[in-house]
Amino acid sequence: MGRPVRSLGTAALLLVAACGGGDGGTGGGGGSTPGPTPAPGPAGVPGTAIEEYAAPTQLALSATDTGRIVAQAAAQARQAGHPATIAVVDRVGNVLAVFRMTGAPGTVKIPDAPNRQNVDVQGLDVPSQAAAIAKAITGAYLSSAGNAFTTRTASQIVQPHFPPAPSTVGLESGPLFGVQFSQLPCSDLAARFPGTASPDALIGPKRSPLGLSADPGGFPLYKDGVLVGGIGVSADPDYAFDPDILDTDADIDEQIALAGTLGFAAPEAIRADRIYVDGTQLRYSDAAYASLFNVTGATYAQTDPALGAMLAVRGYFSANAPLAGTAYGTEASGVRQATTAEFADRDAFILTDGSGANRFPIRAGTDGADIAQPITAAEARALLEEAFQIMTRARAQIRQPLDSRAQVTISLVDTRGQVLGVVRAPDAPIFGTDVSLQKARTAAFFSGAHAGPDLLADPSADVRGFVGKLRTFLNDPAALTGAFAFADRSGGNLSRPYFPDGEVGNPPGPLSRPIEQFNPFSTGLQSALVFANLGQHLAYVLGQSNADTPRRCTALPEVAPGQSRLQNGIQIFPGSVPIYRGGTLIGGLGVSGDGIDQDDMISFLGAHNAGARLGTLGNAPAEIRADTIVVNVGGKPVRLRYVSCPFAPFLDSAAQNVCQGL
Repeated sequence: MGRPVRSLGTAALLLVAACGGGDGGTGGGGGSTPGPTPAPGPAGVPGTAIEEYAAPTQLALSATDTGRIVAQAAAQARQAGHPATIAVVDRVGNVLAVFRMTGAPGTVKIPDAPNRQNVDVQGLDVPSQAAAIAKAITGAYLSSAGNAFTTRTASQIVQPHFPPAPSTVGLESGPLFGVQFSQLPCSDLAARFPGTASPDALIGPKRSPLGLSADPGGFPLYKDGVLVGGIGVSADPDYAFDPDILDTDADIDEQIALAGTLGFAAPEAIRADRIYVDGTQLRYSDAAYASLFNVTGATYAQTDPALGAMLAVRGYFSANAPLAGTAYGTEASGVRQATTAEFADRDAFILTDGSGANRFPIRAGTDGADIAQPITAAEARALLEEAFQIMTRARAQIRQPLDSRAQVTISLVDTRGQVLGVVRAPDAPIFGTDVSLQKARTAAFFSGAHAGPDLLADPSADVRGFVGKLRTFLNDPAALTGAFAFADRSGGNLSRPYFPDGEVGNPPGPLSRPIEQFNPFSTGLQSALVFANLGQHLAYVLGQSNADTPRRCTALPEVAPGQSRLQNGIQIFPGSVPIYRGGTLIGGLGVSGDGIDQDDMISFLGAHNAGARLGTLGNAPAEIRADTIVVNVGGKPVRLRYVSCPFAPFLDSAAQNVCQGL
């Protein structure tokens, strides 16, 4: 059964100390000694040749595969006596099946706030089909050819203490704190189900009805060792998470979902429990194949209608039989290799419209009415190219085998949050696509003069209240008016239920909920901004409203018709920097996919090397970076962070302290 929830939430600062856990500076305060710049080119140190990336094999689930997965899960659920709702998706999030067994619960409950003073979606009942789809998407989106993560893995890495357990209270938060508020149903990046008001055929990434899930019961699916999708199950009445990593749970959802993966299991060598983060072994599953009933002979013909039937889910699925998936990397999937005209590096992948066109081609800034010199198309290309080159040399954190190259998605925006280009590595996890764009927009937004006024113009008193809390906390009545440059790590510091992160007994960060009112479904400003969108979407899914949430998260003021600066919400774990021309903000660069310190480094050094190459733009001046802000907490000075770069970050160089002094 789902585990009871205590005062827990979602999480993301991996290392407390700046630049590799204390090994050097972040380039924030003036006085540090410049270190080596690792990227090739005018400001770089030449490296040795590294092999090209290998594009994933183009495989997909067949309709027969999908039916077998559903049948196996349903057979396990029948024999266990727990009828379930079972969802299957392909790698880019197309829903291939939603099967409701007879007697399965129609809703699941999101946990109450610890003090029962519920806010946002805390304590609400949500459709079990939405929960199952979210779990399936999580298993597919967090995984790759180099890592297989489940919703149990997600549970471990999104809580206020990492690893989560009663004995770890006081440690910092998990590395992906806040990631559950990505892939949102309102995201302008996410594609939508064909037949809705905004049909997008079978291209991805598709949205999730509840964002990413931390409730055990979601697994990735592999075919001949190739990631092809995910399965999610909802059978117990809770939509929660596991607050104690030290015990082993008998989770019904997880057991049923694991049965569905028979014949489609992740390779053992890349499962989460083969991957370590900051010395901690990740979790894959508390259920074991040996504990399952014998379901290998189950067929879909034996399952429908004997055990239930396919369930139409508005905005996601309408078939009455299992569907085939699309092969990732093909034009039809919406993610394919770039042409040389689209991006110079032949390793790059882009998002497409399914008909050949790049959805986010490199272009100039749209904010000429707001700033004197917007980013040019040539500058946008240089920023993306230099960040991509840093990625190709970086050592991955969450990928097997060891010493693999990092694979991420890189997004660039202007000060209005408009996309100026998106590129990604061939096998970068899908979740990082939406997240990298959230990160880029978040850095640009909070560094701009408009952040405070825009938040104060939101119709939600809850949202507006965070501005005053932040200004009081920083003892700065002019905060959020463009005086300081905020990277995502900086805003993340301010979004933790303890400040500094993890230090029990301290007050919350001003953009967080107090720990007494905090859980993964209400993180603070992040969740408050999109609460109305989530409610509107769930009413649409249930048929209670004909109006779906628009492709625009938040109710912030428009900067163009139908467009705000935060079209897909904010993100509060590291991996972005604002971009400046001298002392003027001109955009944001976001990175996500293969370790948060790697994400920080790729964005920070990418901006630095683009500046060295062009001489026209780059990172924020050191004197205005957020790591010059010092907050007094309990009589002790605490400095905000800006970026944190990893130890031994490159595969072709022994350079250390690579962000120091830049």
